[in-house]
Amino acid sequence: MRDFDYWKRLFDTDNLEQFNSDPNGLLWLKLKSIVRKELLEAFLLKAQITLDSKGLNAQFAELYIALSKDVTLSHQLLDSFIRQKSIEQQLEIDTEKLVSELYKLKFFDWGGDYKNALDKYLVDRFIKVHQSYETLVSKFDTEINRAVQGYVLCSWYNHWSSIMIEYIFKTHSIVLPTVGQVKKVDFFVNNIPFDLKVTYLPANFIESRRKAYGLKPELTELKQKAKSAGIVFSIHRKTDDIYYEIIEKLKDRDTQFCREALEQIKAVRLRVLQEAIDNPKMLAQNLYEEQEEMRFDSSNRLFLVLVDRDVFDNSWKLKRNLDLLRPRILSYLDSFSQKKIDDLRISFTYKNRTQRYTALTDVLFVLK
Repeated sequence: MRDFDYWKRLFDTDNLEQFNSDPNGLLWLKLKSIVRKELLEAFLLKAQITLDSKGLNAQFAELYIALSKDVTLSHQLLDSFIRQKSIEQQLEIDTEKLVSELYKLKFFDWGGDYKNALDKYLVDRFIKVHQSYETLVSKFDTEINRAVQGYVLCSWYNHWSSIMIEYIFKTHSIVLPTVGQVKKVDFFVNNIPFDLKVTYLPANFIESRRKAYGLKPELTELKQKAKSAGIVFSIHRKTDDIYYEIIEKLKDRDTQFCREALEQIKAVRLRVLQEAIDNPKMLAQNLYEEQEEMRFDSSNRLFLVLVDRDVFDNSWKLKRNLDLLRPRILSYLDSFSQKKIDDLRISFTYKNRTQRYTALTDVLFVLK
């Protein structure tokens, strides 16, 4: 029987496919987005519903049972309430002021190689490595300070720019927001739940396509070009630092050989980008299968891929460029109703797991 516990079990075990097409499943998800004390109280007042239960979890279950008696009417009631609350939330943010704040970040540098989280990085790189107190303390003025500042600033930038991008989606008539945070769902597009992922053309995807083309890894090619040009570079602990040094020195040398070396790297990236645009499911497959293990889920995902075709490494700046983002996002949503569900379906596996996952996904490219 598809009761409250049925949908909760599916959600908790990452089996989300049935939510896409079942009105009761969608009702459960929409309710989950308002199960916050103030939101729930406001909804109950508007709907003139009185609950016997006291705790939020118990109220969630009781309200679901009550609204399941007339699912169509309940969806209308919930949609109206959620849209109104979303408008109120958006009015709380001064978008122009927030954009100006985001433009204060001049460099996007995490300051470390975080496979999962900053705490794990600090434990693995410093706490478990150094037995000497003095050595550990000395790292605060160099590596640790840089790591913490970089992590905080980049996380801050990603958080607030993502909120602004979500708000662009939420202004469209076919999009129903979630007004309370729900893991795996940011909004519903034509009643399809989607988790929005803002990303760039992934480095591992570029490398996998280079390998398919029979080319060396990008950094290997850059090192060889640098040596051929007589450019000396340091062997840094972070590959990003090696990459940066070589790129900058090739630019500064500015010979025909150096210019051609940089153009060759860029030409391959543009080829990979065009291949992804022509076959977005190939990129989506990579993005699903290369998730961080601690954050893995099989939710429906709408990937917003931002690419600065002139300087790929500046793609992060596009997250605050609302003049570029807004028309592209709204145009995409205008034509979304023409898409077929089967064309959005993707099947994938994940690392050592035997289960095969199915989700609905799409890729929206915003290029500069």
